[in-house]
Amino acid sequence: MSVQSRILSLAVLAALPGVAHAQNAATALDEVLVTATRTPIALTDSLNPAQVIDRAAIESSQATSLQDLLRGRAGINLTNTGGLGKQTSLFLRGTNSSHTVVLVDGVRINTADFGLAMLQDLPLAQIERVEIVRGPQSSLYGADAIGGVVQIFTRRNTGGFAPRLELGGGSNGLRQASGGIGGGTERGWFGIDIAYQHSDGIDACRGSAATFQGCGADEPDRDGYRNLSKSARGGYHVNDQWTVEGSALRAEAENHYDGYYNYSETLQQVLAGKVRYAPSERLTVTANIGRSDNESDNSGPFDAFGRAQTQRDSASVQADIGLADGQLLSGGVDWSDDSLDGSSAGYLVDSRDNTGVFLQYQGRFGQHQLQASVRNDDNEQFGNHTTGSLAWGMELGGGWKLTASHGTAFKAPTFSDLYDPWSGVATLDPEKARSTNVGVAQQGQGWRWGLDVYETRVDDLITYDAATFRMTQVEKARIRGAELTGTTRVAGIDVNAQLSYTDPRNHTVGTQYDNWLARRAQQTARIDMDRRFGDVRVGVTGFGAGKRYDDAANTVKLGGYGTLDVRLEYALGPDWSLLARAANVFDRRYETVAWYNQPGREYQLSVRYQPQ
Repeated sequence: MSVQSRILSLAVLAALPGVAHAQNAATALDEVLVTATRTPIALTDSLNPAQVIDRAAIESSQATSLQDLLRGRAGINLTNTGGLGKQTSLFLRGTNSSHTVVLVDGVRINTADFGLAMLQDLPLAQIERVEIVRGPQSSLYGADAIGGVVQIFTRRNTGGFAPRLELGGGSNGLRQASGGIGGGTERGWFGIDIAYQHSDGIDACRGSAATFQGCGADEPDRDGYRNLSKSARGGYHVNDQWTVEGSALRAEAENHYDGYYNYSETLQQVLAGKVRYAPSERLTVTANIGRSDNESDNSGPFDAFGRAQTQRDSASVQADIGLADGQLLSGGVDWSDDSLDGSSAGYLVDSRDNTGVFLQYQGRFGQHQLQASVRNDDNEQFGNHTTGSLAWGMELGGGWKLTASHGTAFKAPTFSDLYDPWSGVATLDPEKARSTNVGVAQQGQGWRWGLDVYETRVDDLITYDAATFRMTQVEKARIRGAELTGTTRVAGIDVNAQLSYTDPRNHTVGTQYDNWLARRAQQTARIDMDRRFGDVRVGVTGFGAGKRYDDAANTVKLGGYGTLDVRLEYALGPDWSLLARAANVFDRRYETVAWYNQPGREYQLSVRYQPQ
C-alpha cells in the first residue's frame, strides 16, 4: 500500500471515532431504501449493508462520471482502461465484475453477452440517486446477484414547473452541458433532460507491439470520448388506488482507444413502465415491464466480431400484503428474455428466458427484526436454481444495533463465457455462492457509524485464464472482508468516511492456491468533507487503494496509490452557482489495469442554474 493511501486510511480511521460524539450533523439518516427488500424501508432499518447517494450528494461531489462517484465506496473496487468513458468494471465485495446486478429504474442493464453493465456510459446528469446493497441478493433478484445490487434511479421532478442548466469544461479538452425541464403536482409529474459530454482524453494505453503487452500497440495519442444522452419520465395518480409511471433513458457514445480496435460507437437504452394498485393500506400490487438494449460497433480488421447487439425484455408482478402492524409478506414473479444479434454469429445458443418466483417475509417484534426470502429461478438453458436468505437484527438501546444474515446466490454463465469464438468454453456450469455477514452499528442525533464483517464462498467460479486465453472454472474461491463506515458533522464540517478491507482468494488446490483474485485491491478508503461559509461551500475528497495483482498467477503487481480532490461552490444568486474542482491535485500516476493509464491532475469549471 502506498504512503498516500496509508495516510488516507489513517485519516478515515481518525475521523470515525468523532462520529460517536458529534451532536449536530446535517446528514439525513432517514433516507428511504427500496433495493434491499423490493419495498420502501428506512435506510437505517435495512438488515443488509447498504448506502444511498442522493442527488444533493451527486451535485456536491462535482464528479464527472459514475466511476468517479462510486470509487472508494464501501465494498467497491473499480478498474478502468484509460480514463473518462473507457471500460469500467465494478467488483463488489471481491466478487467478479459480472456478480453485481445493476438496475436502472428497476430494469436490469447487465449485457446479455458479457454480463457487465456499461457504467462508463451512464451520465450523472441523468441520475437522481444510487442505491448500493452489499451481499447476496439472488433470493430477490435471481441470477448474478452474488456480490450485491446497484440500482440507479433517473431524475425525478417535484414542485412547480422549472428548467435547469449546467455548462462547464476543463482539462484534457473536457466540455459538458446538461439541461432539463420538469415539475409535478399532487396528481402527476414529468421531466425531460438532455446531456452532452466530450473529452479529448488521455493516452489510454502505454502498450507495446514488440512484446504484445497491454493493448499490444504503440499508439501514444489522445483517446477521446463523447456521450449524448436523453431521458424522459412521468407519472400520474389516476385516483387513490391506481398510479402509472414510465421512464426512458438513451445514451449514445463514441470512444477512441488503443489496440485491436481503435474506435467504437455504443448505444445503451432503457425503457421502464410501472402500474401500481393499492386498494387498501394492507395490499399493494405492482406490475413492471422493461426493456434494455445494448449495441456496440467497433472498428477493426474483423468487423464481423466487432459488432454486437443485445436485448433483454422483462416483466414482473409483485404483491405486498400487510399481515399486521410491522408484518409484511411480499411475493411475485419475474420473467426475462435475453437475446443476441451480431457478435453471436456461430453461437450454439443466442437467446434464453428465465422465470423466477419469490416470497419474502419482513417482521418486527419489539427490538427484533426478521427478514426471510426464498426464490426459484427456472433458466431455459440451465434449469432450476433455488436460493434463500435469512437476516436478523436487534436494537440494544443507546442507538446500538446488531445484525446477522446469511444468503445463497448463483450465476448462469453468460453467452460470451460459453460461446465466444476466442475464449468461450461451452461446458461451463453455473456458479454457486453462499455468504454470511455480521454487523454492528450505532446512531444518534445526526450521526451514525457501522462495522460489517463477511465471508463469501464461491464454487465453480468462472474466470479468464491469460495463459490459455480461454475461460476457466476455478473450483473454489473464498472472500473475507470488513467495512467500516461513518457519517457526522464536526465543527460545521459534514464528514462521510468509508474504509474497506477485502481478502479475495483462490481456494482451488493447485499452483495458484491462496492467490489473490485478479484486479481487487485489498484495502480501499474514502473520506468526503464539506463545509459551508455563507454563499461559499468548500469540500475535499480523499481516496486510497492498496496494491492489487493484474493476473491470476499474481506475477503482475500494481502498486497502491492515493489521490486528493478539492472543490469550491459559490452561490452567485438564489438560482445560480459557480463550481470549480481540481482532481488528483498531487498528480499521482497509477494504474488499475496493467498498462492502462489514468488521468493526472485535472481542473474543471462550470456554472449551474437550478431554481430553489
